[in-house]
Amino acid sequence: MADYMVRATAADAQIRAFAATSRETVEYARQAHNLSPVVTAALGRLMTGGVMMGSMLKGERDILTLQIKGAGPVRGLTATADAAGNVKGYADSPQAMMPPNSAGKLDVGGVIGAGELTVVKDMGLKEPYASTIALTTGEIGDDLTYYFAASEQTPSAVALGVLMEKNNTVKQAGGLIVQLMPGTDEEVVGRLEEKLTHMSPITTLLEEGNTPEQILGIVLDGMHPEITDTMPVRFRCDCSRERVEKVLLSLGKEELQSLINEGQGAELNCHFCNRNYAFTTEELRRLSHSLQS
Repeated sequence: MADYMVRATAADAQIRAFAATSRETVEYARQAHNLSPVVTAALGRLMTGGVMMGSMLKGERDILTLQIKGAGPVRGLTATADAAGNVKGYADSPQAMMPPNSAGKLDVGGVIGAGELTVVKDMGLKEPYASTIALTTGEIGDDLTYYFAASEQTPSAVALGVLMEKNNTVKQAGGLIVQLMPGTDEEVVGRLEEKLTHMSPITTLLEEGNTPEQILGIVLDGMHPEITDTMPVRFRCDCSRERVEKVLLSLGKEELQSLINEGQGAELNCHFCNRNYAFTTEELRRLSHSLQS
């Protein structure tokens, strides 16, 4: 199944919900960055949450960035998404390891450790909107739930999951966000809480063959869910040789000349997709000349 997400409303628009399957996207990130299993789970959760939150953006050029900084072995995680289902991400320490937790599962909270989550929304204004909260558990779903309550005053439930194969490839990945709109009836709130309390983990539902639509049907059963949109989800990095050239030009003439004098060219790496861009000394010289003209 190709990755995609659905958006829905329920209970006469008192509830809005998002569900996504993201296995291929997370597997792409695992391969691009050679991630350890626990870091795959951590970054996969963050990217899945990010791509659903990105779909909440209004403008085509709006960008959402989720950044986690923690005291655990992975040190940091970053995911960036837009409103069209595109997401990219990286880990500061892609090979970080952590023993399984007490339940025998990948210890995402442990590999992240105590720290903070920053959500940045760049909507083309002079200054991006940024909000930082302390991590509650480091499990990411819990932390995004707390973010919505603390920073956006929107009661929400966020469930994220990544299931690994024995050969350390990604078996399942996906997520769910359910939010209450202002003035939701107490009866609706109670019914939703009951459904969420007894809901199986996202990866279990996906393993059972459920689609994002069916997952929303399970969670919103009896509340007349209506699918309002469906969009593809994919790992997409917008880096290019032209963009990297602009980075080199931003170094200025003196720094470029220093690289030219070394005579070994230059190689720049994109953090998000791990692609390398190599420039020969002659190419650096051409860039330097363009600054002088």
